[in-house]
Amino acid sequence: MTSGPHGSGFSGRVGWGTTPALVVVDLVRAYTEPDGPFGLPDTGPAVAATQRLVDAARAHGRLVVWTTVRFTAGLGDAGLFVHKVPALACFAEDAPGGWGELTLKPGAGEPVVVKQYASAFSGTSLAATLRVAGVDTVVVTGVSTSGCVRATAMDALNSGFRPQVVREACADRTPAVHENNLTDLDAKYADVTDLAEALAHL
Repeated sequence: MTSGPHGSGFSGRVGWGTTPALVVVDLVRAYTEPDGPFGLPDTGPAVAATQRLVDAARAHGRLVVWTTVRFTAGLGDAGLFVHKVPALACFAEDAPGGWGELTLKPGAGEPVVVKQYASAFSGTSLAATLRVAGVDTVVVTGVSTSGCVRATAMDALNSGFRPQVVREACADRTPAVHENNLTDLDAKYADVTDLAEALAHL
């Protein structure tokens, strides 16, 4: 363990297993386009870093999983989440704009997990998909660091996977929000790794 802002009792390492998978969280037009309902100020570097990870994963035969958000017309399956975050209505099946479209293109056979809540594990087949593939390590990228990336990394740990969050491949509304959440994740719920290390393990 290392001593960080949380004290010496935190920041242990979960490390890398033998079979990693890449999970790309909500890298969709609503976030990556500046005029999108959730438009982030600069997702370009995170998108580029994610593309490098996708290329490496494919080259080594690793599983790549994508996530997006979709609700039924009328938001009948949106629960209270849409009351807390009204902009989520942009992901309804009958909403204009196509904001849930993925920014990067999945390869043939790569699963696309459709979710309704922050975590990619909540109410989805993600955990089963990873287990059937023999995955023990989940490399997490996408947006936003403080929201769906964080929730997915936490649930990866809760589900028995080793979460590795790639610093350069995630983005948020401000650098401070991004860095503060990475610090907290690294202390309690995941290993925050850099792009070079992640590429070396995929």
